Amino acid sequence: MSSPSPNSPDLPSSADIPGPEQLHLRVYPDPFLHRACRALGPPDDNVRACIDRMFQLMYEHRGIGLAAPQVGWNARVFVLNVNVDMPEEGREWTFIDPQIDVAPESRGALETGEEGCLSLPGIRLDVDRHSTITIRATGSDGEPFELQADGLLARCIQHEIDHLDGILILGRVSADQKVAIKGALRELEQPRQQGECGP
Repeated sequence: MSSPSPNSPDLPSSADIPGPEQLHLRVYPDPFLHRACRALGPPDDNVRACIDRMFQLMYEHRGIGLAAPQVGWNARVFVLNVNVDMPEEGREWTFIDPQIDVAPESRGALETGEEGCLSLPGIRLDVDRHSTITIRATGSDGEPFELQADGLLARCIQHEIDHLDGILILGRVSADQKVAIKGALRELEQPRQQGECGP
């Protein structure tokens, strides 16, 4: 499936891009987390400011990845740095309008691993993911790139792309796992006190 052209009516105008100060972490059951996001197209300075804000929020909450819908931005964008303990020694990745491929020989090869999510604080679940993937995307510099990833990086990429499609890890696990976290979900569903922001 091809990406929309820069002139596509599906792409947002600059008026649709929020100011970075409007972005904050959204926590389950915020309905924004269940929205499939639209393509963004070439980044401009406003987009790059929002991406910088996403990295800031990701580090503040000690995450290794963060997708635009998690901060209330309707755009197919996510950021990663899998070395959260020493981010300055890691690699910051920005993925705009990503497309993912799984090699034919890897399509049946799933690995189970524990995942958490900044939008589901305190919850960790075992999720099956493809072990090796290829992703094509645009970076914050506007240049397209292709990356083959495995291990933790591949898992994080798949997790964040799920967010862009409105899918939380809750939708990737067994009924037994959902039953086990029912109490934790109920706590998150309680009305948040006025003035609270984030987990």
